Order: sequence, then structure tokens, then C-alpha cells
Amino acid sequence: MKYDEKVQNRVKRIEGQVRGLLKMMEDEKECKDVVSQMTAVRNAVDRTAALVVSTNLAQCIREEEDNGNSSDDLIKEAVNLLVKSR
Repeated sequence: MKYDEKVQNRVKRIEGQVRGLLKMMEDEKECKDVVSQMTAVRNAVDRTAALVVSTNLAQCIREEEDNGNSSDDLIKEAVNLLVKSR
């Protein structure tokens, strides 16, 4: 699958958030601030994963329909991927 620039930029922002988190730990910041940053990182990863799955699902459904196949199994697989990511 080809990942567009928007998805790649999201991952770069997440990378920056993780670096910031490490810096906070090195600087011995307050626990609540560190946990808050961890939550922000997790949410960003979750949203990006959902975007990748949904984009991939849309592409796969179009391909399956072009080949005359049912897309039901692909939808179930995508839902399972999203459930596992949580």
C-alpha cells in the first residue's frame, strides 16, 4: 500500500511527541505531565492506525468489487484490526 504524505506527516508528529516524552522523562518532569503526554501519543497512534486501516479498506473494497468479489471478509478483517489495536 502506498502511504500518502498526510499519513507520513502524522507519523513524524508522533515521532516528535515521543522524543518530547523522552525529554520530559530525562528532565524528571511531574508524573501527571508525563502520563498526559503518553496519552497524547497513544491517541495519535490510534487515530493514525484507524486512518491507515480505513484508507486501506476503501482501496481493497474497490479492488474486490472491480474483480466481482464480495468485500464482506475485508470489512470484517478491518474491524478486527481496529479492535486489536485498542
